[in-house]
Amino acid sequence: MPEQREARTLLVVSAHAADFVWRAAGAIATVVQGGGRAHVVALSYGERGESGELWQEPGQTEERVKEIRHGEAQTAADALGADFLSLDLGDYPLVVDAAAVDRLTGLIRELAPHVIVTHAARDPFNPDHAVAYEATVQARQLASGAGVASAFRTITPPELLLFEPHQPELCGFVPTTFLDITPVWSKKLAAMEAMGAQSYLRQYYAERAEHRANHARRSSGRSEIRYAEAFQRELPVVCDTL
Repeated sequence: MPEQREARTLLVVSAHAADFVWRAAGAIATVVQGGGRAHVVALSYGERGESGELWQEPGQTEERVKEIRHGEAQTAADALGADFLSLDLGDYPLVVDAAAVDRLTGLIRELAPHVIVTHAARDPFNPDHAVAYEATVQARQLASGAGVASAFRTITPPELLLFEPHQPELCGFVPTTFLDITPVWSKKLAAMEAMGAQSYLRQYYAERAEHRANHARRSSGRSEIRYAEAFQRELPVVCDTL
């Protein structure tokens, strides 16, 4: 029988309202299906730079785009069993000031996640993704106190993983972890279907899940893996035996 693990708490920090769907929906659904909790924090709605299809509508407004994007993200999160919160900081450019970092730090302390997932450290085609990475890393450090006693309340340092960028080879992304999302593939499909403002990305990420499954099969010999997501670990894993 497989080893029983404690129920996990996962926090995904997403620069825009849809990033968590394309890149980590399978991870979210897997945690929830295993009895854990998943939380998504979107730093912005992506209303300016990632909602082009919505802006084709005559008379469109920024507030209306935000409203639509919120509804799409909430529907996707519901399909995965996750909580969704947007800090609504604006996008292109995303600016995360000290107050926003403090709020994100407070959320991490409150949730005390086992794992935090966010963007890669650089992206030559997106001005917001690296900003989200830096803010998340800083908030995690402040919330955990680097594992030592501090003058403020700290939590056990969460694991930190990066989800796969749209063009990984140009972002310095090297997968260190493949997650089998075959059992929850229908949930990821439902979440992707909810993101009407970026429907053109559905096929790309469906194909990416098949590509990563191929890599996962070759790495593990597990022939049953049909769909997978890739992640890069930022910090070493501490274990008692190899």
